[in-house]
Amino acid sequence: MLEILIEPLQYGFMQRSLAAAVLVGILCAVVGSYLLVRRLSLLGDAISHSLLPGLAIAFILGVNIYFGAFVAGILSAILIGWIHTRSPIKEDAAMGIVFSAFFAVGIALITLVQRENKIDLNHFLFGNILGVTATEVRDIAIITVLILIAILALYKELLFYCFDPLGAQAAGLPTAAFNAGLMILVALTVVASMKTVGVILVLSLLITPAATAYLLVPRFHQVMIVGAGLGVLSSMSGMYLSYYFNLPSGPAIVMVASGLFFLALLFSPEYGLLARFYRHWVAPSLR
Repeated sequence: MLEILIEPLQYGFMQRSLAAAVLVGILCAVVGSYLLVRRLSLLGDAISHSLLPGLAIAFILGVNIYFGAFVAGILSAILIGWIHTRSPIKEDAAMGIVFSAFFAVGIALITLVQRENKIDLNHFLFGNILGVTATEVRDIAIITVLILIAILALYKELLFYCFDPLGAQAAGLPTAAFNAGLMILVALTVVASMKTVGVILVLSLLITPAATAYLLVPRFHQVMIVGAGLGVLSSMSGMYLSYYFNLPSGPAIVMVASGLFFLALLFSPEYGLLARFYRHWVAPSLR
């Protein structure tokens, strides 16, 4: 058993991949906990799909593609808010409109770039964690540390805003700044996760570990901690599955995260389907 765990670590690419997987697993679960509470799960999907035109334009202009992706994510979040506040369109509909439009433009631009330059940008769609470099691991680590420091510094205020936005506004908190800050955190998280699971699958790492933890523990800080642990477990398990069974790494990570969620959905002591069945049908018959 120990040999199975140690064997992949003799390769440098696996060491870098596992380090990136652990960092992304923690980061996505922590930030995703806030999206779960705010009922903004679709926002992560909208921003992730909106990165593609930024990637392509940055490549065309010869600038850092991750910077281009971040700018595109922020612009999409601003556009969603503008449509929601300036029209009768609801926020979820605005997200669907913006992310589909950005995604379509991104696919078109990436197709043109690949046709002209004979370069493969598709790994940003589906992830290529096995190709992550030491520099990219460093960048992911920096983003993770900065986001965690920001969350720790503003934990109480963010918690108040996420659970009761109107109460936070009445208490004098800058709710507009918190909303913008949450958008920036999501955009940074998605940018950091692009190389691991890709923009298409990143929503799973943002939401699934946090949702699994929500079924298992009652308090928000526990959801963040347990979710981060589940994110790390999913990422590392997916990497080992990818190594031993020759599976694509991004989908392997997502499959593990989804499997853990369905296990929690069945066996959670409080919300599990089996626990509910026992309380409502079996326990009364034993009295």
